[in-house]
Amino acid sequence: MKRTAGHTPVIGIAGWKKSGKTTLVERLVGEFSRRGLKVATVKHAHHDFQIDQEHTDSARHRRAGASQVAVVSAKRWAVIAELEAAPEPDLAQVLAWLAPCDLVVVEGYKSAPIPKVETRRREAFGSKPLAQADANVIAVAADHAAEGAGRPVFALDDVAAIADFIALSLGLAAKRAASAGMPAN
Repeated sequence: MKRTAGHTPVIGIAGWKKSGKTTLVERLVGEFSRRGLKVATVKHAHHDFQIDQEHTDSARHRRAGASQVAVVSAKRWAVIAELEAAPEPDLAQVLAWLAPCDLVVVEGYKSAPIPKVETRRREAFGSKPLAQADANVIAVAADHAAEGAGRPVFALDDVAAIADFIALSLGLAAKRAASAGMPAN
């Protein structure tokens, strides 16, 4: 799913539980936003998550049997859909639902066929490096000395360098320059 004509570039941030995925996603979104890119994110959850609190009107609608609930305000909107017996949508379906943007950062989806940066922390709950078995891992970001199986290894907190590598790998600098009417570097 690397950048192709008419498609938004996608980068995955994958790793074991407590490996720093969410923190890196948050920091990358901030970095790319400061660089003038419009960024969307997709977060894969492995549990029965709730986005509407127990006593909210939307939760009451859902518990009453609504298969979809839209919550809309002047500042944001969300649609909550119950899957019931339907299978979980795959990443390609979710990406198709997003509004146009310059970059999608995907957290989780370890086995998705997208370019990924693997996160590693000493405190993570899994220890087998993903890069050894996944050709889609294009870099590793770690809080300790790590082997990247032939891929570049970055310090987990070196967000600017990781963002530079992602931008170069996905052609984001050229896209940004083209949309601004400027020559690419």
